[in-house]
Amino acid sequence: MKTPRIRSTTILTVRVGDTVAMGGDGQVSLGDTVMKADARKVRTIGDGRVMTGFAGSAADAFALLERFEARLKDYPQNMPRAATELAKDWRTDRALRRLEALIAVADARDTLLVSGTGDVIQPSDGVLGIGSGGNFATAAARALVAHSSLSAEEIVREALGIAGDICVYSNRNILVETLAAESRD
Repeated sequence: MKTPRIRSTTILTVRVGDTVAMGGDGQVSLGDTVMKADARKVRTIGDGRVMTGFAGSAADAFALLERFEARLKDYPQNMPRAATELAKDWRTDRALRRLEALIAVADARDTLLVSGTGDVIQPSDGVLGIGSGGNFATAAARALVAHSSLSAEEIVREALGIAGDICVYSNRNILVETLAAESRD
């Protein structure tokens, strides 16, 4: 018998004006069963300077978040470097390579996706979605950024709500964190 696949989460990060917001829904599913509706998948680390969100296996994600936090301590003023070092570790370490998760990280200056294939990707428009409903949330957020005057936090909440209505592995139990953003100019 095949083990049911754990599915969970939509994580969305949006940069608008002087704010960056990251949010996630609370649903964790095992096969076709909702196991938990209020999981907390977005956190701040680095003395509140960095937001992290994860999608995929929770145990794998926590292992990666611990490694990222250690790398952030090595490079406290350079979150992109910490993310790149984590991606290198993830790709080259035999045990880490088996982990099934994605991590979104954001600080005042950068938003990054870190994957197990060694990718560190910065979205060009400041919108990043990962997880089961990530594409739905990203599409909704891009439309709201382009056609509304909502704040970053409001866009994250609305877009995650839309994703929660579409994706069976997401819900409307939404947690959002915000940080003051710096200009990239």
